[in-house]
Amino acid sequence: MARLRLAFMGTPAFSAHILKALIASPHDIVCVYSQPPRPAGRGRKLMPSAVHIVAEDAGIPVRTPQSLKSPDVQAEFAALDLDAAIVVAYGLILPQAILDAPKYGCLNLHASILPRWRGAAPIQRAIMAGDPETGIAVMQMEAGLDTGPVLAETRIPIISETTAGSLHDELAEAAVPLLLATLERLGDPDLVATPQSAEGVTYAEKISKAEAAIDWTRSAIELDRHIRGLNPAPGAYFEHQGQRIKLLKARPVSGSGAPGEVLDDTLTVACGEGALALQLVQPAGKGPMSAAAFLNGRPIARGEVLG
Repeated sequence: MARLRLAFMGTPAFSAHILKALIASPHDIVCVYSQPPRPAGRGRKLMPSAVHIVAEDAGIPVRTPQSLKSPDVQAEFAALDLDAAIVVAYGLILPQAILDAPKYGCLNLHASILPRWRGAAPIQRAIMAGDPETGIAVMQMEAGLDTGPVLAETRIPIISETTAGSLHDELAEAAVPLLLATLERLGDPDLVATPQSAEGVTYAEKISKAEAAIDWTRSAIELDRHIRGLNPAPGAYFEHQGQRIKLLKARPVSGSGAPGEVLDDTLTVACGEGALALQLVQPAGKGPMSAAAFLNGRPIARGEVLG
C-alpha cells in the first residue's frame, strides 16, 4: 500500500473509530480537523470532540476552525500538501478551495447507500423508514450535499432488532476495510467514481427533539421503527403523570383500544393499529429497566391513557 499524506476531518464517536484505524494504517495523518470544543455536562465545561481526543492522544495536530471560508484557513489547509482528506461526519461545509486542495480531493464516508438518505441522520432515518438495508459509501466530495460520485460501497441488512446504536457500530466496523481498500486504489485508473442516480434521492434531516415524542395514533409497526431509530439517543418517549419516560424497546403485538390506552397489567399499549408490548423503559434520572421493574415502582392501571 502506498503511503498517503492525509488530513482527517470529523467530530463524533463514529468518526473517531475511523480515525483510530487510519492512525494504525501505513498512511501519514498530518493534521486533524474537528468541531470546536462544546459545553457539556452539568458544569457546562468545554469538552473536545471524540475525534479531537483521539488525535491529541496520538500526537496529531488538531485544528478547530469555526468555519472553512476564511482565506487564511484555506491557505493553511492547502499548505498541508495532502494526497487526500478523509471526511467523516465533520459538521462544516467544505468550500470549493478546500475540496480542490488535496491531490485526490476529499473523500467522504457516508452512512447510507446513496442517493438514499443524504444529510445529517442517515442511520436513524433508515430504521425509522423501515428500509431493509443500508450501508456505507465512500464518496468523492463535491459542492452539493452528499451529491458526489461513489467510489465504493458496502451494504448491511436492517433486521427487526436493529437499533440506531447497534447499526452505528456495525457501520463503523464495516467502514474501516472499505476505506482502506479505497485508499489503496487511489490513483488507479480502474478505480471509477460512479455518479449517483437522479432517482431515489431522499434527505435524512437532523432528528428534532419534538419528533421524539411517541404519537400513539401511529401503527405499532411504525412506532417500533421509531423507537429503534431513536435508541439510544435522543430516545423516544411518552408521558405519564406529567413526567417523560423514554421507551427504548417494544414489541408489536395484536390488541386494540384507544391510542395510548394501557391494555393489561404488563404494559401493553394500544396504537392506531395494533399494540406495543413495552419491554425496556428509562424514567428520568434513572437507568434503563424492564417494564416489570418499572411497574413495581410506578403502577399504571389498565385503562389509563399514556401521553
